[in-house]
Amino acid sequence: MTAQPHDQNAATEQRERLGTAVVVGGSLSGLMTGLALSRAGIDVTMLERVGSFPRSGASIGGVSESLLERITGRPRSRKDSTAQRRPPSDVQTWTAIHARLRAAVNDDPHIRLRYSATVQRVGQDAESAWVTTSDGRRFRGDVVIGADGHRSVVRRTVAPDHQDAQFAGYVIWLGLADESVIASRHRWPRDVDILGSGDDYLLGYPLAARDGSIAPGSRQIGWAWYDARRNDLLREKGCVTGDVVQHSLAAADIPESTLRELAAEATDLWPPLWRDVILDCIERRAVIGTPIAEYVPDRLVQGRLALVGDAAHVPTPMTGSGFNASLHDAEAVAEAVAAGLHGSSVVRALHGYERERLESARSMVRSGQQFSRSFAGQTV
Repeated sequence: MTAQPHDQNAATEQRERLGTAVVVGGSLSGLMTGLALSRAGIDVTMLERVGSFPRSGASIGGVSESLLERITGRPRSRKDSTAQRRPPSDVQTWTAIHARLRAAVNDDPHIRLRYSATVQRVGQDAESAWVTTSDGRRFRGDVVIGADGHRSVVRRTVAPDHQDAQFAGYVIWLGLADESVIASRHRWPRDVDILGSGDDYLLGYPLAARDGSIAPGSRQIGWAWYDARRNDLLREKGCVTGDVVQHSLAAADIPESTLRELAAEATDLWPPLWRDVILDCIERRAVIGTPIAEYVPDRLVQGRLALVGDAAHVPTPMTGSGFNASLHDAEAVAEAVAAGLHGSSVVRALHGYERERLESARSMVRSGQQFSRSFAGQTV
């Protein structure tokens, strides 16, 4: 039977694809890597261990609308003209960025995103690489890319003698509030505020509304408070074990006594605008504590396995470099994989990716460590 033109086109498109990749991790670096690989002609299977991501108080600077349009290959879907403009600080919530990237991945026919897929083992041979999940499934590709964060499973195979990111010695308290909290008492901030008071640092930043609008009345405001005094609490709650960060401190797990202490300190330390925003978040229990980890890589590649994002390098957020470094990783590894599949050796091409990215990643993390050591002192 003669194939229909649509089927012929689909078959031709399939033949033009270069190969396959398995990306472990569906957070920001994983999504960016999947998009970059697909754009380079690679079919991608992406595995994410959680079923859905909770809303996060974290925000990321330097992420402009034009940058997101370049990464996703499409403009924002806008309900009104006010969503076309961004705050001058170019700070966006982690949740908003993740939603944009995930939507682009979901619309890409060459990416299969599988949730609730917990990777336990990673392997490779001369012809392919694969991962095995906790339910016994095996996913195979020409390469496996670890984008699974600072506690990366893929890193255990790539760098078995240097597996763990190290606790930097402090926590960042994070919160988001609505503009209504400050509308009648304070002027809306124009840009990021960076404040220091004794042993504490605070970053405060204006944000767009959840739909991207910056129309007055619907916007958000966020803050990140650097605190090196509560490491015992982090260990008591299992957030840090030894020198290794395990997880964040959820709002429900923050003791009432700690919230009262933070409220009193906020009143003493910070200007009225940020004091009121922080107190609102504390009152609503809309605060999370993120212990900061750091990881200086020795290698990014092992055969057909490669690392990107926080699996590859973990800087303190104070560097402001994590997102852009992850984007550079994603684009560089996709270019390398495509070149290797076009040529004779994916393994050789991935080592080229390592040569391109390793030293800049090491320098980025080390520059942040200078801040961490001066800030945390001997409190680790």
